[in-house]
Amino acid sequence: MTIPTPSSSATLSYEVAEETKHKNILPHDVVEKDLEKQEDENPESIINGSSQEESGVRSDGSIGSVQHDVHSADHDEDGEDERSNPSNGGSGIVSRITSRSGVAPEPPPDGGLQAWTVVFCGHLNIMVTWGIIISFGVFQTYYATLLPSRSPSDISWIGSVQVFLTFFVGTLSGRLVDAGFFRPVFLAGGLLLLLGTFSTSWATQYWQFLLAQGICLGLGQGCLFCPTLALVSTYFSSKRSLALGLIACGSATGGLVFPAMVRQLLPQVGLPWTMRAMGFIQLLCLVVSLVSMRPRIRPRRNGRWVEWGAFKEVHYTFYAVGTFFCFWGVYFAFYYLSSFATDVLDPPFSYADSLNLLLILNGVGIIGRTLPNHVADKIGPLNMFVPFAFISGLLSLCWIAVTSAAGLYVWATINGIVASGLQSLFAAALSSLTDDPRKMGVRMGMIFTIVSFSVLTGAPIQGAIITAQGGSYVGAQAFAGVSLLIGSGFLAASRIARSRSRGKGWRDMV
Repeated sequence: MTIPTPSSSATLSYEVAEETKHKNILPHDVVEKDLEKQEDENPESIINGSSQEESGVRSDGSIGSVQHDVHSADHDEDGEDERSNPSNGGSGIVSRITSRSGVAPEPPPDGGLQAWTVVFCGHLNIMVTWGIIISFGVFQTYYATLLPSRSPSDISWIGSVQVFLTFFVGTLSGRLVDAGFFRPVFLAGGLLLLLGTFSTSWATQYWQFLLAQGICLGLGQGCLFCPTLALVSTYFSSKRSLALGLIACGSATGGLVFPAMVRQLLPQVGLPWTMRAMGFIQLLCLVVSLVSMRPRIRPRRNGRWVEWGAFKEVHYTFYAVGTFFCFWGVYFAFYYLSSFATDVLDPPFSYADSLNLLLILNGVGIIGRTLPNHVADKIGPLNMFVPFAFISGLLSLCWIAVTSAAGLYVWATINGIVASGLQSLFAAALSSLTDDPRKMGVRMGMIFTIVSFSVLTGAPIQGAIITAQGGSYVGAQAFAGVSLLIGSGFLAASRIARSRSRGKGWRDMV
């Protein structure tokens, strides 16, 4: 037997040949198993193309180079493979080896018509999902008069369940996108979103609002949000933070459009037709996205639903804990700023004027979701995420000192920029912690599931604190601020751990 210059591939093939001499095992089975192990342990080798050509074993015992067969990838995923045919005498037949996920993905285009079309459609998707979520403050204040027997904490459960499901469903929807089911998931999400919006127009009781606006809308948004982020991330590398920032601006667009619609339509046509008008806008945006968005990465159908191995990476675990605490506090202003203006300030704001605060809070988010992400492409998204989380915590504590209308307008402007930047950098920073783009969906979904429990409990806890303190917002403001500061500490630890794992220091663009 002639052995070429030693390498990891040659060593593997030699061991395979020796094993098959003593055991009735086909070389394909052994090498395929080893390739699967390599893919799980070292995904970067798959991305860099090192799995394109592996060392193989011919049936005559010599060691040669075996090319991946692209066309047999689908058969391999189902457990089928091409084996040597005994009728050929066992000579000169080379086993075809493919990794479980097929060939290595092409490098992201990082631009081009299709890539920017996906970004535009992603902007529309976030507009009709997160634009509704961050506009819940208009409903929080309105439902307080429509449902006078319900406490602020009770009402906030509607919005909290909605955003909880938006994140929680991300685990399922993200993995389905990895498996190649983007369009079915997107279609199901769109139908649920429209069903929830139009059903809310007929609701008159608390449980009906919770079911339609909380549960149904949340399920639909969960099927749209994570797949959108995962899909856009596969089209960009050096411009990924900017691309994600542009689609995140959709929440600012929705945060301007939908509160303005409520402000103008609610006094004239009432809640039913206000919600239906919002539903028609959602329908138009979803149709455009469904027609235009298309996946780029080859499906990864046999991967895990939950990649527990990700938590062995210290930076990923710190990031998960940090984002939990950050999202425990960041939405407090989006839910309660309008109520604060009408209940605490002296003289109090009118309902219409309080909506102006939300328009400012959401509108300046266009700056917060683009400029920080543009800078993040230069210095790293996690490097931007950490200070934004810290500053957001300080601003929540500074809110305690605001006692005038002018001060509240200034605070809403500054906080809107910082809080919006935090939300948009969240996805970009998570993408920078994932080396294998084929695992982007499942890893995002796992973090979204963790974050879902913080957004589920955050607003109700803050509402309960307000009620327990007799209408004072100080305790809730402190809760939000301290949560954000703790979160920024864990994010800083994640950044340090990530740099150490890459053998780099503080200048690491992570």
